[in-house]
This record gives sequence, structure tokens and C-alpha cells, in this order.
Amino acid sequence: MIRSHYRALRHIAFGMTALGLSAAASSAERPSVTAPAGTFEGVTEGSANVFRGISYAEAPTGERRWRPPVPKARASAPVDASEFGPICNQPEFPNVPANIYYEDLPPMSEDCLSLNVWQPENADHAPVFVWIHGGSLLTGAGRFSLYDGAELAKRGVVVVSINYRLGALGFMAHPDLSSETPYNVSGNYGLLDQIEALRWVERNIAAFGGDPDDVTIFGESAGAHAVTTLLAVPAANGLFARAISQSPAGALSRSQELAAEFAAKFASILCADEREPARLLLAARPAQLVNAFDRLLTTSASDLAGGYPVGCTFGTDYLPSEPIQAMRDGKAYRVPLIVGTNADEGRLFTRFLKLLPTNEAKIEALLAGAEPTCRERITAAYPEYPAPDACIRLGADFTFGSTLWQLADSHSRHAPTYLYRYDFAPRTLQWAGLGATHATELLAVFDAYRTPLGRLLSAGADRRSALRVSDDMQGRWDAFARTGVPGDGWPRYTSDARPVLVFDRASRVDNDPHADRRKAWEGFQVLGR
Repeated sequence: MIRSHYRALRHIAFGMTALGLSAAASSAERPSVTAPAGTFEGVTEGSANVFRGISYAEAPTGERRWRPPVPKARASAPVDASEFGPICNQPEFPNVPANIYYEDLPPMSEDCLSLNVWQPENADHAPVFVWIHGGSLLTGAGRFSLYDGAELAKRGVVVVSINYRLGALGFMAHPDLSSETPYNVSGNYGLLDQIEALRWVERNIAAFGGDPDDVTIFGESAGAHAVTTLLAVPAANGLFARAISQSPAGALSRSQELAAEFAAKFASILCADEREPARLLLAARPAQLVNAFDRLLTTSASDLAGGYPVGCTFGTDYLPSEPIQAMRDGKAYRVPLIVGTNADEGRLFTRFLKLLPTNEAKIEALLAGAEPTCRERITAAYPEYPAPDACIRLGADFTFGSTLWQLADSHSRHAPTYLYRYDFAPRTLQWAGLGATHATELLAVFDAYRTPLGRLLSAGADRRSALRVSDDMQGRWDAFARTGVPGDGWPRYTSDARPVLVFDRASRVDNDPHADRRKAWEGFQVLGR
């Protein structure tokens, strides 16, 4: 039943995986690139050369588990880069949450720190996109079908997708692990992996025709959160020139105190002997760690006020302060930023993902610790509350909208910022009751509407609109990567007018379209953060 449920989600509701985005290799002569990291032999697919499974760091295994990544040594012999590498360890069928990023999972390994490169024809000092995948910091991989970079590469940009450590292996911040390190700090390993991948790009991408001084990082959901977090990481300064954050998820940053609390709960689930948790954590098999973390998620799912058990830990040398606060204080990296959400973010989470407070019981638990006036202000912004549709909008705004508004107001004080809302949904998604829900903008960004299943999703009268929205969104992402300005007719965000570009059948600019909802969340803070 579980497997059937996921397959239905993938193939019928969304069509977001197994899209057939990759064409068969069209040339018997394999492309080869010699870079500082070594010589890599890829494949030609359509008009792009593709190099898969390139290791950017040594295997984070053994004594390197729960340590910062170590740069991969230069390969002494040519590397076969025709196949994707293993994905990072993750639940195959997570109890909480199910997720749209799911595929029939390929082999997993702790030795998963690899990246993939799509090289356009005749690339020379081309802009570079680096994709950071979503999946709640728990699941996903740069190799997943939806993230195929071939269509973006047709626009003359080099596209890179990366893997980074997930779950406990990527973000465990346990005091006993901290004592084992020379920095006396633990956690943020997945974040450090992202930085190491960017360093690899800086050193090597010129050999693939990319411009290391013209790198744009972009990501969705947890990947979007990673994008905005990297703006606040001192070690990432200078590794990218622009950033795009698509539906950044809130509640994925936590204090050292909260991180340690979750780590202690995790260790108690995993380790019967609490006297030596560090030794037992280091000795555990990856599957044991994944299963224990899945149990932690299950037991923590109802504790909305306590935050999410996996995330980036701030208050360390790696991440000195919470990212939005760093932006507010002018301490974040001042690069041009695109940030946005989807019109119906929350609808996905009513059926397939159970992370958001999208019903009355969860919302009341969320607001239980708030000041009475704060609770009244928030619920009043959703006049039909506690009707189901109002609950869905409220839960989505808590997770995505409130984060978006804070990011925009904070970053725009110091750097060019552009806001969007993605409203387009073909009738198939409307009839399914999903609308422009979480992650559906990826169909446009990666041009999936031109795939066979994309054509099925946008059949009939929707076809022309789907292609127009895809061309518009891709064109603006491309323009932004080249100039820092996302094309004509998209005003820079200010806290006065608050213009938002709405992607839809007929795109438009609205000023502060949800002013009442935005104001309602001002000053709200999740307990335990």
C-alpha cells in the first residue's frame, strides 16, 4: 500500500519524477574535460555534455563521519563520469514525512558526496547554476529526474547539482561529538558539504566552460533554506554571486540548545548505553541511524512548538547567527536575491506530507504559547478559520509565507531583492485539488512541461500557458544569473511598495498582495527556538 501510494503521487498527481528528462547518449565519442581535480569522461545527451557522479570530497566514513568534508584528492587516472553516484543515506519509506521528492531509490552510501555537471555546447565563461535539492534535509539527491539540467543548459549556462549529507549524518549536533572535534562543535555537516561543493566549483568549473565568478546558487524548500543560510555563512562568502530561494522552509534553523536537546533524544533512541553515546554513534550502521532518526521524527511530529529535529545550528563559528537575523543586521552576504513561494503551498501537506499545521488541532497547538493578542491577530487574518481552507492557508503561511516576508524585508535593506508568487496550475492539478502547491514551480524551472508526462499534465488549453510560464521563468532565472536583474517588468522589492511578480497564465505585478496575512505574523516566534 505504501509503495502504491508513492507511485500514485509520483506518476498521477504530480508527474515530478521518472519524467524521462534524459535523452539517450547521442554520440559514441565521449566528451572529456581536464580540470584541476582530474580528467573526467562524460556522455553527450542532446546538445549538452553531462558529467555525473564526480566526487568533490573524500568519503565521510570511519573517522571522517561527523566531521567537516575533506576535499577530494586529484584523480591520477581518467574518471568515468557517465553514471550518477550513490545517494546519501535516507529513509526509503519515511513514516514522517512522505515526500514528493521520492523516487525508486538507487543505491545509498555514506560515500555520497558527488556532483553532476551539464555543459552546454561551446561553453566559454558561461554563467553557472548550482542546484541544492529539497527534501526536508532528510531525503533527496542531485540526481533525481526532475532536476535534470539539460534544458537550462540549452540557454548557455553550466548547471551543477550536488549531494550533501542528510538527516542525522548531515546535521547531528551532539555535545559528545563536539568534544571529539578540534573545534569543540558538531553539526552542520550537510551545510559544510554544500560549501565544499561550491569550493570545487570555484576551482574546477572553468574547465567545463563556466565562469567561477558568475555562480548563482538556487534551491527549493529545504534547498531554498540552504540557499538563504549560505548567505549567513562566513566560509561561503565569495563562492557565489547571486541566489534564488524557491519556497524557503521555516523552522530549519535551531539554536545550539535546541539542537543538543534533539541530539540527546536521538541518542537515547539509538543507544541503550547512554554512558558512551559518541562511541556508539560513530560505530552505528547507516541504516541504524536512518531508522532511529525516523523514530525521532515520528515522536516529534506533534510537538510543533519544539521545532523540527533536523536543521542547521546557529551560534557557531560556521553559522554565527540565525540567517534572517544576520540579514536584518546587515551581516549576511549582500548578493542579489530572488525569493518566492507558491499560491497553494499547503495543499500538498494535507494529503501526502504531514509536517505542516494544516488542521485546527495542530494550529491550536502551534499558537498555544503565543500571547492572546498574537493568536487573535493571526486567526483574524484568515476570516473563515477554522474552516479547512483557512487552516491550510494559515499552516502554509506559518511555514513558508512568514519566512518569505521576513527574508524579503531583511535582505532588501542591504541588497537587491526580488519577490515572486507562483500561481500557475494546469487543470489536472486543479482537478486534483492541489493547485499551485509546493514544488510545482519546479516543472517550469526545469522545463518539465516539455517532457512526455509534462505534456500530459498540460494537455489541451493548458499547453500554451504551461510553455509560456516555463519560458518566462527560465528566461528570468537566466537573465538574473547573467546580470543580477531578472528581466524587464519585475520591480526591485522595497518595504514601501512590496511588489510581487505573480507567475500565471497572464503574469502581473501586485503590490503587497497579502498585507493582512503578512502583518499578522510579524513578531511571532516558535517556542523553543
